[in-house]
Amino acid sequence: MGAPSRNTQASCVTPLPKNEEPLPEKWTGKVGDFMARKKELTKDERILREEKRLRKSYKELPKDKMQIVDGLIRRAAYMRVTLEDMEKDLDENGFVEMFTQSEKTEPYERERPVARLYNTMNKNYQSIIKQLSDLLPKDDPKNDDENDGFESFVSERA
Repeated sequence: MGAPSRNTQASCVTPLPKNEEPLPEKWTGKVGDFMARKKELTKDERILREEKRLRKSYKELPKDKMQIVDGLIRRAAYMRVTLEDMEKDLDENGFVEMFTQSEKTEPYERERPVARLYNTMNKNYQSIIKQLSDLLPKDDPKNDDENDGFESFVSERA
């Protein structure tokens, strides 16, 4: 038989499956601990992911309406990703900054330009989402499986 191993400590650690990463050394048990380890997507990848998410709702739309929806979806996806980036910046740096016209004048607080842009873009994003939701196929209430009898009651009374 061969010579005994110099490492007398028994290995009782179960190896992780190949697709999992080990826990961070200072894992606190919070979900956010894994977010930092996740591959950060580029802005274009995030936009494409958002476009796919939005398109799922409109896959059964007629082609003539889909041409309208397509442009709105692209705009909405871009705006949402950009708004997320602006939100991160605003969370880190705030909505106001100290500003001065010159070294001779006293600095004062002013709204950061990104805060103004964020507010404008958010308003426009909400408008596009409203337009998109208005173009969603409407559910026909007469074809719903849930018939509570109200329609028949009203028609009998008339």
